[in-house]
Amino acid sequence: MRTPRDFARTRARTRRKFVEEAALGVAGLGLLPAAAWSCREAPDVGESEVGSSNPSSVPATGTGLVYDPRYLDHVLIRADGGHPPEIPDRLVRIREELVARGLDEATVPLAPAAEARPHIAAHHTPEHVASIHELEVSGPVAELAVSGALTAIDAVVAGQVRNAFCAIRPPGHHANNTGAEEGFCYYSNAAVAAKYAQQVHGFERVLVIDWDYHHGNATQNAFYDDPSVLFFSAHDWAAYPRTGDPALTGEADGSGLNINVHLDCGATDADMLGHWDDTLSPAVAAFDPDFVILSAGFDSRVDDLLGCFALTDDAFRRMTRTAMDYADTCCEGRVVSLLEGGYNLDGTALATAAHIETLLEG
Repeated sequence: MRTPRDFARTRARTRRKFVEEAALGVAGLGLLPAAAWSCREAPDVGESEVGSSNPSSVPATGTGLVYDPRYLDHVLIRADGGHPPEIPDRLVRIREELVARGLDEATVPLAPAAEARPHIAAHHTPEHVASIHELEVSGPVAELAVSGALTAIDAVVAGQVRNAFCAIRPPGHHANNTGAEEGFCYYSNAAVAAKYAQQVHGFERVLVIDWDYHHGNATQNAFYDDPSVLFFSAHDWAAYPRTGDPALTGEADGSGLNINVHLDCGATDADMLGHWDDTLSPAVAAFDPDFVILSAGFDSRVDDLLGCFALTDDAFRRMTRTAMDYADTCCEGRVVSLLEGGYNLDGTALATAAHIETLLEG
């Protein structure tokens, strides 16, 4: 069983290895532009209604793990009685793997405590919120998922942890304002969290990276003309919800800040990571984020029930490490990761564990 001390001992060695590999690019396919790793110093963040940014000059350490057993209460049943694969066992199997690797003890437990309702209401229409609220079990659990995301933001801003992973459900990156579940999603967790980081904690620019097999259409829609959010989604354009055209790059003041990358069925680690080298890294350098949010969908992993990519756990380690490097360079390491898709129970658990192990490297 690995302990926090084990991770501390391996941190420097892993960091040295990453720096050596960075010279070859994320995918080992070519040299990254020097500017890709050079962001301006982030501005100071003032007082907020929840608290202030970490006043200490010593960087925060540790990885938070948001979880609540009530996330298991939500069960999605179709009108015909069928059960989609977004099931409670997703979290059960993830927690089993984390316990087996000692990651439950290596992380800092965070119970969802932030008041989510006003922030949901500020993002979604009253009609949508009222409709979801009427769902006896799923409505409150969907609200609790948003609370988990906001709690992670609070913990990172307060310096309680350096980064955090939210083992939450239902997912959120397909939730628009239809008044119903869309793609297993009810509220747009990542979008609400991004606005919360800005409006409550005063951060100006938020980077949202979505590596789910499916396009994060609701996140795109939330920020399509917004110059304060850089959204990157690498997905299969032909899959649900059949959005994510690479030609859609934002509009008005947000022009150029919506990045859609299509990957074909069978896409490999090198295919995914090559787009980070060629497209995402230069965009991050130009944007200079103050906060990084990950829509961590593990249905892009090989053998998923609803995806057809061939990504391995190493890809998730590399994407995580690179996202952390963006944050280390631009915004004092501030990263919050939210579980989105992932429907092969064992595969999702293994990829999640690899993701959290990398977050723990700091």
